[in-house]
Amino acid sequence: MSYSSLQQNAIRFHDLTYSSNLRSSSLYRLFGRHLTTATLPVMSVPTAKDTYTCTVTVDHGTAPAKGAKAHHVYDDSGRLIRFKNPCPSFGNWNNVSLWGSAVLYFGNRLRGRLPVPDTSIAKIPTVKAQFLQSRTAGPSTLRATWIGHATYFVEFPSGFRALFDPVFEERHNFFAPKRFTAPACTPSAFPALDAVFLSHNHPDHLSYPTVKELIKAYPKVHFFVGLGESPKLRELGVHAVTEMDWWDDAVVTLERPAASNEEPKHITAEVSCLPSQHGTMRTPSDKDHTLWASWAVTSGDKSLWFAGDTGYRCVPDGMEEFGPGFDDLPTNPHFAQIGELRGPFDLGLLPIGAYHPRMMYSPVHASPYDAVEIFQDTKCIKALAMHWGTWALTSEPVNEPPEKLKEALEMRGIAQTGIFDACGIWEQTKHNNQCNMY
Repeated sequence: MSYSSLQQNAIRFHDLTYSSNLRSSSLYRLFGRHLTTATLPVMSVPTAKDTYTCTVTVDHGTAPAKGAKAHHVYDDSGRLIRFKNPCPSFGNWNNVSLWGSAVLYFGNRLRGRLPVPDTSIAKIPTVKAQFLQSRTAGPSTLRATWIGHATYFVEFPSGFRALFDPVFEERHNFFAPKRFTAPACTPSAFPALDAVFLSHNHPDHLSYPTVKELIKAYPKVHFFVGLGESPKLRELGVHAVTEMDWWDDAVVTLERPAASNEEPKHITAEVSCLPSQHGTMRTPSDKDHTLWASWAVTSGDKSLWFAGDTGYRCVPDGMEEFGPGFDDLPTNPHFAQIGELRGPFDLGLLPIGAYHPRMMYSPVHASPYDAVEIFQDTKCIKALAMHWGTWALTSEPVNEPPEKLKEALEMRGIAQTGIFDACGIWEQTKHNNQCNMY
């Protein structure tokens, strides 16, 4: 959901097992579940031949020496009750109430500081998506297809298939604006789907109707979420779900049954749940009760970092980007830590929209200038843009984000095309410097 409002059929698996090991903490007293190993069959393609078995094993990964759990908030009894953004780059927004957010939003709206962009002038190129029809059909490269907003479908050279922040509806909630560009496909259009990664629970990133459509088309697809998010998914009919905390790592193993002739026999992926600067809320009473995150996925010797929704610095009212004092603003150190501890990445998927006005949205939504710095911090070799060109969530003109992205790249001495690109919806990566194949 844009920061202004925050401001900010069921299928049972009889062979679903969870094994608990070294991980006991207040997390379990709060959420009542283990975060360790899940073993279950995963049908990635809605056909009888695809019967891969999926095993997910989670453990603590390499984390910064200090502050790895600084985003946890405990009550006086030591019980984990919610989460926070722990870095100075978030400013004082941890202390802003829902009422205060509403006053800020409507006050700026009444003063004319939140104009509604004209979506009729949107220039979002569209090319029909063509997905690989088998796991072994493609080249030894990553294929990333922008479905719209923050939704990407990624085909790894190993055969692993992943979907990020899927939302296919015209409106992501009752009060939200309509899409001004259609989604690239329907939720059941993917030839195979192994995993869905959710960055947080705002409705423009987590759609309950979309989740129901996905588990209907791919009944055993595995969901990866931040801490606290699995109960709602289970209500929706999802049983293959793994919760992770920042800096947790997971090994995903897909294994073909002996009786099957499908190739490949084995598929593996490495997953990391990593920090971002944002928040969560689905109702007025659950602000920051579940964890927001970014995700790293490596499979078939290709790596990807999905930023989700994130800010980078908190820009005060009246300050222009790169104006006096701008360079002195604290930036989020987590991204450099991600680059150091998990990077480099072959491809980054980074947000570039929903950023104006900066005094309201900068803590949680990166501008194109922020996105280029995050791209550099995380050591992404190349990147594709997202979180723009779908809904008019904030006040910047709908065609502005990719223009500003080119300006930001030029300011940092980076080529304006072929390194960090804003491509069209439905447009897959290709060898034309528009959206490269990585």
